[in-house]
Amino acid sequence: MTHALITGGAGFIGSHLAERLLAHGYHVTIIDNLSTGRIANLAAIEQHPKLRIAIEDIRNTNVMDRLVSECDVIFHLAAAVGVQRIISEPIETIETNIGGTEVVLKTARRYRKKVLIASTSEVYGKGIRFPFQEDDDSVLGSTARSRWSYAASKMVDEFLALAYLKETGLPVVIFRLFNTVGPRQSGQYGMVVPRFVRWAIEGEPIMVYGDGQQQRCFGNVIDVVKAIHLLSEAPGAVGQVFNIGSSEEVTIQQLAERVRERAGSRSEIKLIPYDEAYEAGFEDFRRRVPALGKIKAVVQWEPTTPLNDTIDQIIAYQREEKQHGGN
Repeated sequence: MTHALITGGAGFIGSHLAERLLAHGYHVTIIDNLSTGRIANLAAIEQHPKLRIAIEDIRNTNVMDRLVSECDVIFHLAAAVGVQRIISEPIETIETNIGGTEVVLKTARRYRKKVLIASTSEVYGKGIRFPFQEDDDSVLGSTARSRWSYAASKMVDEFLALAYLKETGLPVVIFRLFNTVGPRQSGQYGMVVPRFVRWAIEGEPIMVYGDGQQQRCFGNVIDVVKAIHLLSEAPGAVGQVFNIGSSEEVTIQQLAERVRERAGSRSEIKLIPYDEAYEAGFEDFRRRVPALGKIKAVVQWEPTTPLNDTIDQIIAYQREEKQHGGN
């Protein structure tokens, strides 16, 4: 019976991955310091006989040594997340992302465990070749802009993982996530879809940062965790980097309009300058769309959930949370 360790397993994506793995017969151990994750995310599985939960930071080497020694595969999802948090807490972002990944890889090497590393579309930086291919060059902004610290820290994670593969033969797989959305995602750290949904439900102005013409692809979390699971079981994925996301593009202005319509809301849509929303000189991508041919070729995966369905799921989740006094 496969035993999986999920770092950041009480988070939005981690909790959905834990549910999927348990449904497929895995034993699952979660480690999460609850800085952004919530035990409430695990409500459906918290009493599952094959689930264990450790509330601890992954930089605690003694705890990680024990948990890694007992597992067969590691899904490393723990990281600082959300543009808002990255800008307000740059030290924590860099130290968590790089220091945490270093502990995971060192411990995995000790016990020869496969590691799947969560990376991000942010590593493509200011790329202008679309869709983004896994081997494209990256162009990041100035180090004076803390917004780029997240991308740089995740690039170091990727370099470090591939270095462990090259030097020690450690089996690693890297996946770059493109705007994963769905139920349980918090808008607290700048995640756009749950924020839009909350404002629409409350009848408050929906605040669109910038000019609203920036284009994004939003992948449903259920599709995404299926892709991660498939990659973990594919021998041909080892040593490779894969994009995971949706190819259905939408502008942020259109997204706000869709959320408002599907929520039956009369909220006003307001454009807020980036300097006012984040910090002076904030830089953003104009377009972000993944090439998905590589993952489709290796594990025959492609996204199947339309964005409207995902928006409906998030609206239903938030209304239920509100009804029960949740956040």
